Amino acid sequence: MADPNLSSFLWSVADLLRGDYKQSEYGKVILPFTVLRRLDCVLEGTRAAVLKEKAMREAAGLNPEPFLLRTAGQLFYNTHSMSLKELTGDAANIGENLRAYIDAFSPAVRDIFESFEFHTQLDKLEKAGLLYLVAEKFKNIDLHPETVSNAQMGAVFEELIRKFAELSNETAGEHFTPREVIRLMVNLLFIEDDQALTRPGVVRSLYDPTAGTGGMLSVAGEHLAEINPDARLVMYGQELNPESYAICKADMLIKGQDIANIVFGNTLSADGLHGKQFDYMLSNPPFGVEWKKIEKEIRKEHEQQGHNGRFGPGLPRVSDGSLLFLLHLLSKMRPAKDGGSRFGIVLNGSPLFTGGAGSGESEIRRHLLESDLVEAIIGLPTDMFYNTGISTYVWIVSNRKPAARKGRVQLIDASSFWQKMRKSLGSKRKELSPAHIEDITRLFGEFREETRDGVPISRIFKNEAFGYRTITVERPERDAKGQIVLSAKGKTKGKPVPDPALRDTENVPLTEDVDAYFNREVLPHAPDAWIDPEKTKIGYEIPFNRHFYVFQPPRPLAEIDAELKTVTDTILKLIGGLSA
Repeated sequence: MADPNLSSFLWSVADLLRGDYKQSEYGKVILPFTVLRRLDCVLEGTRAAVLKEKAMREAAGLNPEPFLLRTAGQLFYNTHSMSLKELTGDAANIGENLRAYIDAFSPAVRDIFESFEFHTQLDKLEKAGLLYLVAEKFKNIDLHPETVSNAQMGAVFEELIRKFAELSNETAGEHFTPREVIRLMVNLLFIEDDQALTRPGVVRSLYDPTAGTGGMLSVAGEHLAEINPDARLVMYGQELNPESYAICKADMLIKGQDIANIVFGNTLSADGLHGKQFDYMLSNPPFGVEWKKIEKEIRKEHEQQGHNGRFGPGLPRVSDGSLLFLLHLLSKMRPAKDGGSRFGIVLNGSPLFTGGAGSGESEIRRHLLESDLVEAIIGLPTDMFYNTGISTYVWIVSNRKPAARKGRVQLIDASSFWQKMRKSLGSKRKELSPAHIEDITRLFGEFREETRDGVPISRIFKNEAFGYRTITVERPERDAKGQIVLSAKGKTKGKPVPDPALRDTENVPLTEDVDAYFNREVLPHAPDAWIDPEKTKIGYEIPFNRHFYVFQPPRPLAEIDAELKTVTDTILKLIGGLSA
């Protein structure tokens, strides 16, 4: 848990900023200053040794960086001669001194402050006459590792991130996933691996291609620490939004992670961790965002690399790139022979059923199901996310399914698992309680069908249950006399000419024989029809809601008539009263 006194003290800086900054902008100052003071405290004990090492190595004509990292005992260093506390002794030159101090950090840390656009904030604070006051406040916070551990510091930072995200909830959903949704996903990710994760000294890798502020990585790290304090989760991520990237990188640095594993840029058009594979992955990609800007790069990889690239199975329509992130995650899975991988991704309803047989979406679903990669899909309540009220689904995908799950997919309808929030945040009005998370986790872990109050909430299907063949049904063209027109040339010579106006298609489940279906459903109504086998396509869709629909029979007519009569009599009585 975060130290309430410490986080309150940090938050009190907001009192200084009020008036010159909007509430939603407080984080632009408080977050980078918190990082700055923490790094200052961490490096304090080795500052003199680092400066001495730098002078010695430069005098010898050597690149000092590797020596400075070793001397600092960290994954970063600072070569400025003064500490933050000493810098504030010169109030007149505080801005110039702070800029020089930030420029003296190792490149990876400078990148964090550049992404925060911290120099811009220093200019703004200086102009408002607030820079010295803010720096003075931060120099008095004791953030030394002996006083505040990495775990405590991470918790404080998480709390600040959450508060600032809530203050700017109109954009929070772009880089902030509700913590209870992440906890659920992490539970589902780790539940089948508890035995492996309890071994002493175990090391696992976790990747988020849409890292945002690093929430998914942080919660996963906390969860693993609870299961096995001796385990280590090495975290990787990529993020497109500069400020979110800076927050994520800073949070990882505070928690002792190697921030070289957090990269900036568009995951889909420029994979910053090319060739790397991971044990676990989590992602909450943007819903329904078009990929027209990067279409050229994506199509080039699809066409030139095929299944050797990331997008071999197919491309979704340009208006929604959600499934591109899923394909990207598939490419990051370790081969099953090397231990395999499991990932969780949040998607809207569109990837479940959009696109007919042969479309990019259908071909991606086909690849997933025919490769036996989908373990489960969990339907969440509406109004769970900050920037959308639509239904969302968590997909759990793995190439190391337990024996019981092989060849099967579990669907869990958790749309009724929610409690109302005391205060809405943007579009988020509902949340999962710890009991709901535990319940969903148990349903997944037990892998069995379950019904409550006559309503199914967990169902299990064979993979092929979601597949179908789209057959093209042709009927003959007829002349003015009603006679069938026969083809006079080519390989169809002597056969009926199909009439395009009468052409139709039928979807036949993969579990059913096409000829049997055709004889039963088509021929009784169109005895002259036939199937064109060259036009048959295989498709896959997951009609999630249909599998949980429970028919509610209408009330008896007599009951409805009686109710209408009562209402009619009441109306007539009221009319009679008016005319009296």
